[in-house]
Amino acid sequence: MDYNDQYGHKDKMYYLHRRTEILPFVPHGIKSALDIGCATGGFGALLKETFGCEVWGVEPDTVSATEAQNNIDVVINDLFTDNMPQLAAKKFDAIFFNDVLEHLQNPDKALLACKKLLNPNGVIIASIPNIRWYPVVLSLLRYKDFKYEDAGVMDRTHLRFFTKKSMIRLFEESGYSVTKIQGINKSNYKYYKLLNFILFNTQQDMNYPQFVVVAKQPA
Repeated sequence: MDYNDQYGHKDKMYYLHRRTEILPFVPHGIKSALDIGCATGGFGALLKETFGCEVWGVEPDTVSATEAQNNIDVVINDLFTDNMPQLAAKKFDAIFFNDVLEHLQNPDKALLACKKLLNPNGVIIASIPNIRWYPVVLSLLRYKDFKYEDAGVMDRTHLRFFTKKSMIRLFEESGYSVTKIQGINKSNYKYYKLLNFILFNTQQDMNYPQFVVVAKQPA
């Protein structure tokens, strides 16, 4: 099954998110960005509007890639690999993986491939779903279930699952230094608050469906 067959069932909204919650993590003054898994280019367009930067994107979904050409500077309709002739002469100030790494068989290889694409002070910014999100843990503990869904943390197209701790390990073992990791899209489940209180406020990570990782290559 190729990519377009595997993801063809996705609702159109899956490809339209602008991801405004990522903007606070973007360094000011970036001149160039690469959005891996750029979908229809909504986030890339937001980057261009906010920072005035050049934005390239890689998107394997053909329909989305075609639409993205109207929103960003260059779109490569392909899967991201470590050998892309279109990127051979390019360097970027920021490379984005907005809920993408969990869809890859080898996310570590994708991060390694980015090293030659980053400017000396460039950063990788990745939004990654958190498998320790309270509703997922509740489903395991109370309902004894691991149920896939069409989107979200339990998206059926996810190949990898991460906790905050294993996100950091993924980047560090790939040769990066994590400069920031922060939960986004906070939820407020009343039973989570009780659980966190009982466990001496040690479970704050369970309140976030995603974390954003900002990482760079060590000096």
